[in-house]
Amino acid sequence: MRAYVRGTFQSLHVRNYRLFATGQLISLIFGWVQITAQDWLVLQVSHNSPSALGVVTALQFTPMLLFTLYAGTLADRFDKRVLLMIVNSAWLVLATLMGLLVLSGSVRLWQVDVFAAAWGAVSAVESPVRQAFVSELVDRTLLPNALSLSAAAFNTARIVGPALAGGAIAVLGTGSAFVVNAVSYVFPLLAIMRMRPAELYRDPAAARPSPGDAGLLDGLRYVRGRPDLVLPLLLMLVISLAGFNYQLTLAVLAKNVFHAGAATFGLLVTALAVGALSGALAGTRRRVRPSVRLVLGAAAAFGVLGTLSGLMPTYLLTALILVPTGFSQIFLAQAASQRIQLGTEPHMRGRVMALYLLAFLGTNPIGAPIVGWLAAAFGARASIWLGGVISLAAAGTAVAAQLRRSGTRLRLRLVPVPRLSVYDPAAQAAAGPAAERKRVAVPTGGA
Repeated sequence: MRAYVRGTFQSLHVRNYRLFATGQLISLIFGWVQITAQDWLVLQVSHNSPSALGVVTALQFTPMLLFTLYAGTLADRFDKRVLLMIVNSAWLVLATLMGLLVLSGSVRLWQVDVFAAAWGAVSAVESPVRQAFVSELVDRTLLPNALSLSAAAFNTARIVGPALAGGAIAVLGTGSAFVVNAVSYVFPLLAIMRMRPAELYRDPAAARPSPGDAGLLDGLRYVRGRPDLVLPLLLMLVISLAGFNYQLTLAVLAKNVFHAGAATFGLLVTALAVGALSGALAGTRRRVRPSVRLVLGAAAAFGVLGTLSGLMPTYLLTALILVPTGFSQIFLAQAASQRIQLGTEPHMRGRVMALYLLAFLGTNPIGAPIVGWLAAAFGARASIWLGGVISLAAAGTAVAAQLRRSGTRLRLRLVPVPRLSVYDPAAQAAAGPAAERKRVAVPTGGA
Protein backbone atom coordinates (compact mmCIF):
# COMPACT_ATOMS: atom_id res chain seq x y z
CA MET A 1 0.00 0.00 0.00
CA ARG A 2 2.85 2.41 0.82
CA ALA A 3 4.44 1.66 -2.56
CA TYR A 4 1.11 2.30 -4.30
CA VAL A 5 0.65 5.62 -2.48
CA ARG A 6 4.21 6.70 -3.32
CA GLY A 7 3.61 5.90 -6.97
CA THR A 8 0.28 7.72 -7.00
CA PHE A 9 1.65 10.94 -5.46
CA GLN A 10 5.19 10.74 -6.83
CA SER A 11 5.17 14.22 -8.37
CA LEU A 12 4.58 15.79 -4.95
CA HIS A 13 8.18 14.93 -4.05
CA VAL A 14 9.22 17.71 -6.46
CA ARG A 15 9.27 20.96 -4.46
CA ASN A 16 8.08 23.28 -7.23
CA TYR A 17 5.20 21.01 -8.16
CA ARG A 18 4.25 20.55 -4.49
CA LEU A 19 4.00 24.33 -4.06
CA PHE A 20 2.01 24.65 -7.27
CA ALA A 21 -0.42 21.86 -6.38
CA THR A 22 -1.01 23.14 -2.83
CA GLY A 23 -1.76 26.68 -3.94
CA GLN A 24 -3.99 25.49 -6.75
CA LEU A 25 -5.96 23.14 -4.48
CA ILE A 26 -6.80 25.93 -2.02
CA SER A 27 -7.71 28.34 -4.80
CA LEU A 28 -9.81 25.77 -6.67
CA ILE A 29 -11.82 24.77 -3.59
CA PHE A 30 -12.97 28.32 -3.01
CA GLY A 31 -13.30 28.91 -6.74
CA TRP A 32 -15.96 26.18 -6.78
CA VAL A 33 -17.59 27.84 -3.78
CA GLN A 34 -17.89 30.95 -5.92
CA ILE A 35 -19.11 29.06 -9.03
CA THR A 36 -21.85 27.38 -7.01
CA ALA A 37 -22.81 30.68 -5.39
CA GLN A 38 -22.89 32.43 -8.78
CA ASP A 39 -25.28 29.85 -10.25
CA TRP A 40 -27.53 30.17 -7.23
CA LEU A 41 -27.35 33.97 -7.35
CA VAL A 42 -28.42 34.00 -11.01
CA LEU A 43 -31.46 31.83 -10.26
CA GLN A 44 -32.37 34.14 -7.36
CA VAL A 45 -32.18 37.42 -9.27
CA SER A 46 -33.74 35.98 -12.46
CA HIS A 47 -36.67 34.26 -10.72
CA ASN A 48 -35.44 30.70 -11.50
CA SER A 49 -34.80 31.25 -15.22
CA PRO A 50 -32.75 28.46 -16.90
CA SER A 51 -32.19 30.72 -19.89
CA ALA A 52 -30.62 33.42 -17.71
CA LEU A 53 -28.29 30.83 -16.22
CA GLY A 54 -27.39 29.68 -19.72
CA VAL A 55 -26.58 33.25 -20.77
CA VAL A 56 -24.33 33.84 -17.75
CA THR A 57 -22.51 30.56 -18.38
CA ALA A 58 -22.06 31.52 -22.03
CA LEU A 59 -20.67 34.94 -21.10
CA GLN A 60 -18.22 33.32 -18.70
CA PHE A 61 -16.87 31.08 -21.45
CA THR A 62 -17.10 33.43 -24.45
CA PRO A 63 -13.62 34.91 -23.74
CA MET A 64 -12.31 31.34 -23.86
CA LEU A 65 -13.60 31.13 -27.42
CA LEU A 66 -12.15 34.51 -28.37
CA PHE A 67 -8.80 34.74 -26.55
CA THR A 68 -7.55 31.23 -25.75
CA LEU A 69 -5.56 30.76 -28.96
CA TYR A 70 -3.79 34.07 -28.42
CA ALA A 71 -3.13 33.11 -24.80
CA GLY A 72 -1.42 29.97 -26.10
CA THR A 73 1.04 32.15 -27.99
CA LEU A 74 1.70 34.10 -24.78
CA ALA A 75 2.50 30.84 -22.99
CA ASP A 76 5.09 29.99 -25.68
CA ARG A 77 6.60 33.49 -25.75
CA PHE A 78 6.84 34.59 -22.10
CA ASP A 79 7.64 33.25 -18.65
CA LYS A 80 4.64 31.16 -17.61
CA ARG A 81 5.38 31.65 -13.91
CA VAL A 82 5.13 35.43 -14.22
CA LEU A 83 1.95 35.18 -16.27
CA LEU A 84 0.33 33.02 -13.57
CA MET A 85 1.14 35.60 -10.90
CA ILE A 86 -0.53 38.30 -13.00
CA VAL A 87 -3.76 36.38 -13.65
CA ASN A 88 -4.15 35.26 -10.01
CA SER A 89 -3.82 38.91 -8.94
CA ALA A 90 -6.54 39.88 -11.41
CA TRP A 91 -8.85 37.18 -10.07
CA LEU A 92 -8.31 38.44 -6.52
CA VAL A 93 -9.42 41.95 -7.50
CA LEU A 94 -12.50 40.75 -9.44
CA ALA A 95 -13.74 38.44 -6.69
CA THR A 96 -13.33 41.18 -4.07
CA LEU A 97 -15.34 43.71 -6.07
CA MET A 98 -18.13 41.23 -6.81
CA GLY A 99 -18.30 40.08 -3.20
CA LEU A 100 -18.71 43.65 -1.96
CA LEU A 101 -21.43 44.27 -4.55
CA VAL A 102 -23.44 41.19 -3.51
CA LEU A 103 -23.03 41.96 0.20
CA SER A 104 -24.37 45.46 -0.41
CA GLY A 105 -27.68 43.94 -1.59
CA SER A 106 -27.79 45.99 -4.78
CA VAL A 107 -26.61 43.36 -7.26
CA ARG A 108 -28.47 43.07 -10.58
CA LEU A 109 -28.42 40.38 -13.23
CA TRP A 110 -26.53 42.52 -15.75
CA GLN A 111 -23.78 43.05 -13.17
CA VAL A 112 -23.43 39.29 -12.73
CA ASP A 113 -23.19 39.04 -16.54
CA VAL A 114 -20.36 41.60 -16.65
CA PHE A 115 -18.52 39.89 -13.82
CA ALA A 116 -18.82 36.49 -15.52
CA ALA A 117 -17.41 37.89 -18.77
CA ALA A 118 -14.48 39.56 -16.98
CA TRP A 119 -13.79 36.40 -15.01
CA GLY A 120 -13.81 34.39 -18.22
CA ALA A 121 -11.35 36.77 -19.88
CA VAL A 122 -8.80 36.10 -17.13
CA SER A 123 -9.52 32.36 -17.31
CA ALA A 124 -8.89 32.40 -21.05
CA VAL A 125 -5.31 33.51 -20.37
CA GLU A 126 -4.72 31.40 -17.27
CA SER A 127 -5.87 28.00 -18.55
CA PRO A 128 -3.40 27.35 -21.40
CA VAL A 129 -0.56 28.93 -19.41
CA ARG A 130 -1.25 26.68 -16.41
CA GLN A 131 -1.61 23.56 -18.56
CA ALA A 132 1.71 24.22 -20.30
CA PHE A 133 3.46 25.24 -17.05
CA VAL A 134 2.96 21.79 -15.49
CA SER A 135 5.43 20.38 -18.02
CA GLU A 136 8.11 22.71 -16.54
CA LEU A 137 7.54 21.56 -12.96
CA VAL A 138 8.48 17.87 -13.40
CA ASP A 139 10.52 15.82 -15.86
CA ARG A 140 8.84 14.04 -18.75
CA THR A 141 8.57 10.66 -16.99
CA LEU A 142 6.50 12.25 -14.20
CA LEU A 143 4.38 14.43 -16.48
CA PRO A 144 1.40 11.99 -16.77
CA ASN A 145 1.39 11.66 -12.99
CA ALA A 146 1.58 15.43 -12.50
CA LEU A 147 -1.26 16.04 -14.96
CA SER A 148 -3.39 13.39 -13.25
CA LEU A 149 -2.74 14.90 -9.81
CA SER A 150 -3.67 18.34 -11.14
CA ALA A 151 -6.96 16.86 -12.38
CA ALA A 152 -7.41 15.17 -9.00
CA ALA A 153 -6.90 18.52 -7.23
CA PHE A 154 -9.50 20.09 -9.51
CA ASN A 155 -12.02 17.39 -8.73
CA THR A 156 -11.23 17.38 -5.01
CA ALA A 157 -12.19 21.04 -5.14
CA ARG A 158 -15.42 20.09 -6.96
CA ILE A 159 -16.27 17.82 -4.04
CA VAL A 160 -15.35 20.15 -1.19
CA GLY A 161 -16.28 23.47 -2.83
CA PRO A 162 -20.00 22.94 -3.55
CA ALA A 163 -20.50 21.33 -0.13
CA LEU A 164 -18.90 24.37 1.53
CA ALA A 165 -20.93 26.67 -0.71
CA GLY A 166 -24.22 25.10 0.35
CA GLY A 167 -23.45 25.76 4.00
CA ALA A 168 -21.95 29.20 3.39
CA ILE A 169 -24.96 30.38 1.36
CA ALA A 170 -27.40 29.07 3.95
CA VAL A 171 -25.57 30.58 6.94
CA LEU A 172 -23.65 33.61 5.69
CA GLY A 173 -25.32 34.52 2.41
CA THR A 174 -24.24 34.40 -1.22
CA GLY A 175 -21.84 37.35 -1.08
CA SER A 176 -19.59 35.64 1.48
CA ALA A 177 -18.60 33.02 -1.13
CA PHE A 178 -17.12 35.70 -3.40
CA VAL A 179 -15.20 37.39 -0.57
CA VAL A 180 -13.73 34.12 0.73
CA ASN A 181 -12.71 33.17 -2.80
CA ALA A 182 -10.88 36.49 -3.16
CA VAL A 183 -8.83 35.77 -0.03
CA SER A 184 -7.96 32.29 -1.34
CA TYR A 185 -5.96 33.73 -4.24
CA VAL A 186 -3.29 34.87 -1.81
CA PHE A 187 -2.17 31.22 -1.44
CA PRO A 188 -1.34 30.43 -5.10
CA LEU A 189 0.38 33.80 -5.40
CA LEU A 190 2.64 33.01 -2.45
CA ALA A 191 3.26 29.47 -3.73
CA ILE A 192 4.29 30.67 -7.20
CA MET A 193 6.60 33.32 -5.75
CA ARG A 194 8.31 30.72 -3.53
CA MET A 195 9.18 28.47 -6.48
CA ARG A 196 12.83 28.10 -7.50
CA PRO A 197 13.16 29.08 -11.17
CA ALA A 198 16.51 27.29 -11.41
CA GLU A 199 14.74 23.97 -10.69
CA LEU A 200 12.18 24.34 -13.48
CA TYR A 201 12.45 21.80 -16.30
CA ARG A 202 13.15 24.11 -19.21
CA ASP A 203 15.12 22.78 -22.16
CA PRO A 204 18.03 25.21 -22.65
CA ALA A 205 18.44 24.00 -26.23
CA ALA A 206 14.86 24.98 -27.04
CA ALA A 207 14.91 28.76 -26.80
CA ARG A 208 11.63 30.55 -26.25
CA PRO A 209 10.21 31.68 -29.61
CA SER A 210 10.32 35.35 -30.47
CA PRO A 211 7.00 37.18 -30.87
CA GLY A 212 7.22 36.81 -34.64
CA ASP A 213 7.84 33.07 -34.49
CA ALA A 214 5.10 31.94 -32.07
CA GLY A 215 2.07 32.70 -34.23
CA LEU A 216 -1.49 31.37 -34.15
CA LEU A 217 -1.31 29.91 -37.65
CA ASP A 218 1.83 27.96 -36.77
CA GLY A 219 -0.09 26.08 -34.09
CA LEU A 220 -3.00 25.35 -36.45
CA ARG A 221 -0.67 24.10 -39.17
CA TYR A 222 1.18 21.92 -36.68
CA VAL A 223 -2.02 20.22 -35.50
CA ARG A 224 -3.40 19.85 -39.04
CA GLY A 225 -0.44 17.67 -39.94
CA ARG A 226 -0.93 15.43 -36.90
CA PRO A 227 -3.96 13.10 -37.24
CA ASP A 228 -3.19 11.66 -33.78
CA LEU A 229 -3.91 15.13 -32.35
CA VAL A 230 -6.83 16.01 -34.61
CA LEU A 231 -8.98 13.04 -33.55
CA PRO A 232 -9.03 13.72 -29.77
CA LEU A 233 -9.43 17.45 -30.41
CA LEU A 234 -12.52 16.98 -32.59
CA LEU A 235 -13.94 14.34 -30.25
CA MET A 236 -13.63 16.63 -27.22
CA LEU A 237 -15.08 19.52 -29.24
CA VAL A 238 -18.36 17.67 -29.85
CA ILE A 239 -18.64 16.01 -26.44
CA SER A 240 -17.85 19.22 -24.55
CA LEU A 241 -20.42 21.10 -26.62
CA ALA A 242 -23.19 18.59 -25.99
CA GLY A 243 -22.41 16.61 -22.85
CA PHE A 244 -20.16 18.59 -20.49
CA ASN A 245 -22.85 21.02 -19.29
CA TYR A 246 -23.52 19.72 -15.78
CA GLN A 247 -22.64 23.06 -14.19
CA LEU A 248 -25.80 24.42 -15.79
CA THR A 249 -28.11 21.40 -15.95
CA LEU A 250 -27.66 20.23 -12.35
CA ALA A 251 -28.62 23.64 -10.98
CA VAL A 252 -31.82 23.62 -13.07
CA LEU A 253 -32.50 19.98 -12.18
CA ALA A 254 -32.20 20.66 -8.45
CA LYS A 255 -34.23 23.87 -8.53
CA ASN A 256 -37.00 23.12 -11.03
CA VAL A 257 -37.36 19.31 -11.00
CA PHE A 258 -36.51 18.25 -7.45
CA HIS A 259 -37.51 21.65 -5.92
CA ALA A 260 -34.46 21.50 -3.67
CA GLY A 261 -32.39 24.09 -1.87
CA ALA A 262 -28.77 25.17 -2.24
CA ALA A 263 -27.42 22.38 -0.05
CA THR A 264 -29.16 19.69 -2.10
CA PHE A 265 -27.85 21.22 -5.33
CA GLY A 266 -24.37 21.14 -3.82
CA LEU A 267 -24.76 17.43 -3.08
CA LEU A 268 -25.58 16.67 -6.72
CA VAL A 269 -22.44 18.48 -7.84
CA THR A 270 -20.50 16.65 -5.13
CA ALA A 271 -21.76 13.26 -6.36
CA LEU A 272 -20.49 14.10 -9.86
CA ALA A 273 -17.18 15.28 -8.42
CA VAL A 274 -16.67 12.14 -6.30
CA GLY A 275 -16.69 10.07 -9.48
CA ALA A 276 -14.52 12.65 -11.25
CA LEU A 277 -11.91 12.48 -8.48
CA SER A 278 -11.81 8.68 -8.81
CA GLY A 279 -11.38 9.05 -12.56
CA ALA A 280 -8.50 11.48 -12.07
CA LEU A 281 -6.73 9.23 -9.56
CA ALA A 282 -7.17 6.25 -11.92
CA GLY A 283 -4.63 7.84 -14.27
CA THR A 284 -1.99 8.86 -11.74
CA ARG A 285 0.15 5.75 -12.25
CA ARG A 286 0.22 6.19 -16.02
CA ARG A 287 3.75 6.76 -17.34
CA VAL A 288 3.21 6.63 -21.11
CA ARG A 289 1.03 8.39 -23.63
CA PRO A 290 -2.58 7.08 -23.56
CA SER A 291 -3.60 5.05 -26.61
CA VAL A 292 -6.31 6.17 -29.00
CA ARG A 293 -8.38 3.11 -28.01
CA LEU A 294 -8.37 4.24 -24.39
CA VAL A 295 -9.65 7.69 -25.38
CA LEU A 296 -12.37 6.24 -27.63
CA GLY A 297 -13.47 3.72 -25.01
CA ALA A 298 -13.76 6.45 -22.36
CA ALA A 299 -15.81 8.58 -24.78
CA ALA A 300 -18.25 5.73 -25.42
CA ALA A 301 -18.60 5.04 -21.68
CA PHE A 302 -19.38 8.70 -20.99
CA GLY A 303 -22.01 8.73 -23.75
CA VAL A 304 -23.83 5.76 -22.20
CA LEU A 305 -23.64 7.06 -18.62
CA GLY A 306 -24.54 10.61 -19.65
CA THR A 307 -27.68 9.32 -21.32
CA LEU A 308 -28.64 7.29 -18.24
CA SER A 309 -28.07 10.25 -15.90
CA GLY A 310 -30.79 12.18 -17.72
CA LEU A 311 -33.28 9.32 -17.49
CA MET A 312 -33.17 8.68 -13.73
CA PRO A 313 -36.65 9.32 -12.21
CA THR A 314 -35.65 10.20 -8.63
CA TYR A 315 -33.15 12.39 -6.82
CA LEU A 316 -31.38 9.43 -5.19
CA LEU A 317 -30.95 7.51 -8.45
CA THR A 318 -29.71 10.67 -10.16
CA ALA A 319 -27.10 11.23 -7.45
CA LEU A 320 -25.95 7.60 -7.69
CA ILE A 321 -25.56 7.56 -11.49
CA LEU A 322 -23.65 10.86 -11.36
CA VAL A 323 -20.75 9.10 -9.61
CA PRO A 324 -19.77 6.81 -12.54
CA THR A 325 -20.72 9.59 -14.95
CA GLY A 326 -18.21 11.89 -13.26
CA PHE A 327 -15.60 9.12 -13.40
CA SER A 328 -15.98 8.65 -17.15
CA GLN A 329 -16.11 12.40 -17.79
CA ILE A 330 -12.81 13.27 -16.15
CA PHE A 331 -11.12 10.01 -17.23
CA LEU A 332 -11.95 10.92 -20.84
CA ALA A 333 -10.85 14.56 -20.50
CA GLN A 334 -7.63 13.53 -18.78
CA ALA A 335 -6.76 10.79 -21.30
CA ALA A 336 -7.40 13.15 -24.23
CA SER A 337 -5.35 15.92 -22.60
CA GLN A 338 -2.42 13.60 -21.90
CA ARG A 339 -2.52 12.12 -25.39
CA ILE A 340 -2.33 15.62 -26.85
CA GLN A 341 0.24 17.07 -24.45
CA LEU A 342 2.61 14.08 -24.48
CA GLY A 343 2.48 13.99 -28.27
CA THR A 344 3.39 17.67 -28.68
CA GLU A 345 6.87 19.19 -28.91
CA PRO A 346 7.74 21.57 -26.01
CA HIS A 347 8.01 24.73 -28.13
CA MET A 348 4.48 24.17 -29.49
CA ARG A 349 2.83 23.02 -26.26
CA GLY A 350 1.24 26.35 -25.29
CA ARG A 351 -0.51 26.79 -28.64
CA VAL A 352 -1.59 23.15 -28.93
CA MET A 353 -2.99 23.09 -25.38
CA ALA A 354 -4.80 26.33 -26.19
CA LEU A 355 -6.51 24.48 -29.04
CA TYR A 356 -7.44 21.67 -26.67
CA LEU A 357 -8.87 24.10 -24.12
CA LEU A 358 -10.75 25.87 -26.89
CA ALA A 359 -12.36 22.54 -27.81
CA PHE A 360 -12.87 21.55 -24.16
CA LEU A 361 -14.16 24.83 -22.70
CA GLY A 362 -14.52 27.31 -25.55
CA THR A 363 -17.68 25.66 -26.89
CA ASN A 364 -19.66 26.69 -23.79
CA PRO A 365 -20.78 30.05 -25.26
CA ILE A 366 -22.50 28.04 -28.00
CA GLY A 367 -23.61 25.04 -25.96
CA ALA A 368 -24.78 26.75 -22.76
CA PRO A 369 -27.58 28.88 -24.31
CA ILE A 370 -28.77 25.89 -26.35
CA VAL A 371 -28.80 23.63 -23.30
CA GLY A 372 -30.54 26.38 -21.28
CA TRP A 373 -33.21 26.66 -23.98
CA LEU A 374 -33.66 22.88 -24.10
CA ALA A 375 -34.02 22.77 -20.31
CA ALA A 376 -36.63 25.55 -20.41
CA ALA A 377 -38.57 24.05 -23.32
CA PHE A 378 -38.36 20.30 -22.66
CA GLY A 379 -37.10 20.00 -19.08
CA ALA A 380 -33.72 19.56 -17.41
CA ARG A 381 -33.72 15.77 -17.85
CA ALA A 382 -34.10 16.04 -21.64
CA SER A 383 -31.16 18.45 -21.88
CA ILE A 384 -28.99 15.91 -20.03
CA TRP A 385 -29.89 12.67 -21.83
CA LEU A 386 -29.78 14.31 -25.24
CA GLY A 387 -26.21 15.42 -24.54
CA GLY A 388 -25.35 11.84 -23.66
CA VAL A 389 -26.83 10.52 -26.91
CA ILE A 390 -24.86 13.07 -28.97
CA SER A 391 -21.67 12.16 -27.09
CA LEU A 392 -22.22 8.47 -27.79
CA ALA A 393 -22.77 9.21 -31.49
CA ALA A 394 -19.55 11.26 -31.58
CA ALA A 395 -17.62 8.38 -30.00
CA GLY A 396 -19.03 5.97 -32.59
CA THR A 397 -18.09 8.30 -35.45
CA ALA A 398 -14.55 8.68 -34.06
CA VAL A 399 -14.19 4.89 -33.80
CA ALA A 400 -15.26 4.52 -37.44
CA ALA A 401 -12.80 7.24 -38.55
CA GLN A 402 -9.94 5.63 -36.63
CA LEU A 403 -10.69 2.18 -38.05
CA ARG A 404 -10.78 3.59 -41.57
CA ARG A 405 -7.53 5.50 -41.15
CA SER A 406 -5.66 2.54 -39.64
CA GLY A 407 -7.16 -0.05 -41.99
CA THR A 408 -8.42 -2.07 -39.03
CA ARG A 409 -11.70 -3.99 -39.35
CA LEU A 410 -14.26 -5.14 -36.79
CA ARG A 411 -15.81 -8.59 -37.13
CA LEU A 412 -18.83 -9.70 -35.14
CA ARG A 413 -19.50 -13.41 -34.61
CA LEU A 414 -22.72 -14.51 -32.90
CA VAL A 415 -22.21 -18.30 -32.81
CA PRO A 416 -21.17 -20.41 -31.05
CA VAL A 417 -20.12 -17.62 -28.64
CA PRO A 418 -20.78 -13.88 -29.25
CA ARG A 419 -17.43 -12.27 -30.02
CA LEU A 420 -16.26 -8.94 -31.41
CA SER A 421 -12.85 -9.20 -33.11
CA VAL A 422 -10.47 -6.39 -34.03
CA TYR A 423 -8.54 -7.38 -37.16
CA ASP A 424 -5.53 -5.43 -38.46
CA PRO A 425 -4.64 -6.63 -41.99
CA ALA A 426 -1.29 -4.77 -42.00
CA ALA A 427 -0.20 -6.39 -38.76
CA GLN A 428 -1.43 -9.77 -40.05
CA ALA A 429 0.62 -9.45 -43.24
CA ALA A 430 3.72 -8.37 -41.33
CA ALA A 431 3.39 -11.25 -38.87
CA GLY A 432 2.99 -13.87 -41.61
CA PRO A 433 0.17 -16.19 -42.65
CA ALA A 434 0.64 -18.43 -39.64
CA ALA A 435 0.04 -15.66 -37.15
CA GLU A 436 -3.28 -15.52 -35.39
CA ARG A 437 -5.57 -12.62 -35.88
CA LYS A 438 -5.63 -10.14 -33.06
CA ARG A 439 -9.00 -10.35 -31.33
CA VAL A 440 -10.65 -8.58 -28.46
CA ALA A 441 -13.58 -10.60 -27.12
CA VAL A 442 -16.51 -8.48 -26.03
CA PRO A 443 -19.96 -9.86 -25.10
CA THR A 444 -22.62 -8.44 -27.40
CA GLY A 445 -24.48 -6.99 -24.43
CA GLY A 446 -21.38 -5.12 -23.24
CA ALA A 447 -19.48 -2.05 -24.42
